[in-house]
Amino acid sequence: MTYLLAGDIGGTKTILRLVRVHPDPTAATARTLLESCYEERYFSAAYPDLVPMVKAFLHEAEARTGEHRQPTRACFAIAGPVVDNTSSLTNLSWSLSAQRLETDLQLEKVHLINDFEAVGYGTLGLQADDLQTLQAGQYDANAPIAVIGAGTGLGQGFLIPKGDTFTIFPTEGGHADFAPRSELEFQLLKYLRDKHQISRVSVERVVSGQGIVSIYQFLRDRQYAEESPSVAEAITTWERQTGMQTKTVDPGAAISLAALEKRDRLCEKTMEIFVEAYGAEAGNLGLKLLPYGGLYVAGGIAAKNLPLMQTGAFLRAFSDKGRVSHLLEKVPVHIILNAQVGLVGAALCAARL
Repeated sequence: MTYLLAGDIGGTKTILRLVRVHPDPTAATARTLLESCYEERYFSAAYPDLVPMVKAFLHEAEARTGEHRQPTRACFAIAGPVVDNTSSLTNLSWSLSAQRLETDLQLEKVHLINDFEAVGYGTLGLQADDLQTLQAGQYDANAPIAVIGAGTGLGQGFLIPKGDTFTIFPTEGGHADFAPRSELEFQLLKYLRDKHQISRVSVERVVSGQGIVSIYQFLRDRQYAEESPSVAEAITTWERQTGMQTKTVDPGAAISLAALEKRDRLCEKTMEIFVEAYGAEAGNLGLKLLPYGGLYVAGGIAAKNLPLMQTGAFLRAFSDKGRVSHLLEKVPVHIILNAQVGLVGAALCAARL
């Protein structure tokens, strides 16, 4: 029996999963070939390196299950850049290389991938209940798949079919220019340029967790509506903590919650602008790829704000592309609900090594 090790490594937490590979060549999908055997999460900063964490994980797995299961291959999704199978994590003192991990952990093969590349792999292992479909479209198994996900930043990537599998390509599309579509968005663009003293504004500055806060600040400073005390306190506390490594509040979450509960007009307008900008950028990605294999919206923001994503504003902005709008009406659009899609992807990547 073959075992794989999958990991989703972040600056705050790391999730490790031991996976059994079933030798079933007749299985319909890659997901049916893999069975999760044991999973655990750790505070990343509690360990000086990934190696002692993995060793502790395997020891715990053996103690809990009563079986010794030594993985042969591993894939770790890293929240940061990966170059030549090495990575230095931004918010940790870890410096990882696949070659060192293979030696120290006695593994045949280790692969390091960017966390959004792992999401790309993960789309291939999702099941129906992992998704919320916004638009059924006209699915084409031979067409590309697009992935976009707003979180801390804005990830974008795509998958190209290659025989009975796919090749995954991460991109830096989140750093493309923000394209305003209304007078209010043009004012937002100018506000961000002046605020940050920059000559151009990337779409990531608007379509991300930070973007939600920036839109709110823009509307607040323009006195679009009166602030509610609870949200104002969260925003003010966060602003005071600018530059600090650890912050005690999540202003984006406070804004989106108030919008979901329809108790703050300023927050509702903030999320309205955010969702429309998100949809418009997803549509831009759709035009470049024509992903009739599906466009998948990843990242925690979409899943946590599902009612706001389902109002129709996202899809209207997605397909509002003038004379070529009809091309995007054929694209299947899905929101990924499975928060562990990156871990699923890491396991699938390990299986392909």
